[in-house]
Amino acid sequence: MNARITDVLHQIRLFFLPYLAVLVTCLIIKINYTREEIYFSLNALHSNIGDYIFPYATHLGEFYMVLIITFIMLCHSYRKTLLVASSFAISGILVQIVKHIYHAPRPVVYFEKQLSTIHFVKGINMLHNNSFPSGHTVTAFSAAVVLSYVAVNKRYGFIFLLFAMSVAYSRMYLSQHFFEDVTAGSILGTFSTIMWITWLDNRPFMHSQGWSRGILKRK
Repeated sequence: MNARITDVLHQIRLFFLPYLAVLVTCLIIKINYTREEIYFSLNALHSNIGDYIFPYATHLGEFYMVLIITFIMLCHSYRKTLLVASSFAISGILVQIVKHIYHAPRPVVYFEKQLSTIHFVKGINMLHNNSFPSGHTVTAFSAAVVLSYVAVNKRYGFIFLLFAMSVAYSRMYLSQHFFEDVTAGSILGTFSTIMWITWLDNRPFMHSQGWSRGILKRK
């Protein structure tokens, strides 16, 4: 098992090593600053460009993106399809369990007496409950891990990390989540997916000839 995890980590190293650096930085920030200090510091960084871009960036963590990625994989490889779809399912179930255990309030509820001092992006439907952890971030980082793993060109791993980070930041920019929500979401999405694909892709049937095919790849 240890050898398999080492192999998975080697294959996703261009995602995983930079991610660890970012994660350590996030943990240092969280240790040294309060929730309020981090939130209002980030909220002050709003701009017209950000108000335009991040509502779109956050969609990369939506369920329909899961369906699109799964369908693309289905065209090329049943093995990759199962890895992708099951990784989304496992991480999605885990995040919902944790959300309902904590049942944490969203920023709009937590700061209900300070709403006049907060910048909100127009047109965004503000959520109120189940803030911890961020589901969009879990989905984005789970996708980044599994796509880094199945990609032929492993250099895409760093690009997938950037996309995942943009989703995480968008959740804070839109005041839908706190810093610790997206940090925890990245941890849950990353490590649950690493453990899952390590186990699943070690099953003998996953490397049979039939599973290497796809809808558009018959041989």
